Amino acid sequence: MHATTPEFGVLLRHWREARRFSQLDLALQAEVSSKHVSFLETGRNHPSREMILRLSQAMDIPLRDRNALLNAAGFAAAYRESTSGAPAVEQAEEALARILAKQEPYPAIVLDADWELLRRNEGARALAEFLLPGSSAGTGNALEMLFAAEGLMPFVGNWEQLAPVLLMRLWRETLQPGCSEQRRQLFRRLDAMPTTPTNWRELAGSLPTGPTIDLVLEKDGVRFAFFTTVTTFGTPQDVMLQELRMESYFPSDDATRELCRSWAT
Repeated sequence: MHATTPEFGVLLRHWREARRFSQLDLALQAEVSSKHVSFLETGRNHPSREMILRLSQAMDIPLRDRNALLNAAGFAAAYRESTSGAPAVEQAEEALARILAKQEPYPAIVLDADWELLRRNEGARALAEFLLPGSSAGTGNALEMLFAAEGLMPFVGNWEQLAPVLLMRLWRETLQPGCSEQRRQLFRRLDAMPTTPTNWRELAGSLPTGPTIDLVLEKDGVRFAFFTTVTTFGTPQDVMLQELRMESYFPSDDATRELCRSWAT
């Protein structure tokens, strides 16, 4: 018998509430009884490894947090977390390199779960160099660089629309039980920045929602208009790979399209 700590029931309940499931909802999704779900949350029942994975799948819990649930119940992690140089990572990096190259001449960047910038293509490098010549805009935290007064914020033409959307996205991430402390600290720093609209919550609630985000950049009479999309690995079985995301920037008008192409040539 594996020892189950009280933390397991707390984590399970937090994830269920974060997904806005009742105990009955989760029971139906996982094909178990609602009484069993209740007993798992209170510690009256001890979960099997298979049950934890089934519940995790039903709630679409990230792989890192599935491992945390397993550990809390006394089991070993089920999903590996590869490091640079591992075969799976090398394959993923090759795929990312190809996708970044295909995105040229338009910008694309690769981020981790905490919004740290890992890679960028030539289009993203050229744009960062134009906006902040000689700076470190190609390294560090992408959101922190965007919100900073000495960073990209002065060049964002639609700041009052962009900032609330991004901060709302980050805030929602901090509400997830498995959110890292690094991401929570990032949210607190951005929320306290003088460039952040004080009423960003109200603004975010009044803005139209959609699958893309608009970004307008302006400097010295040159204007770029992009819409952005986010791509992730579809069915990863590795913690690190699941947390990678690529943001691609596509021109919203002909002027931006031609400007990017002219830079590339």
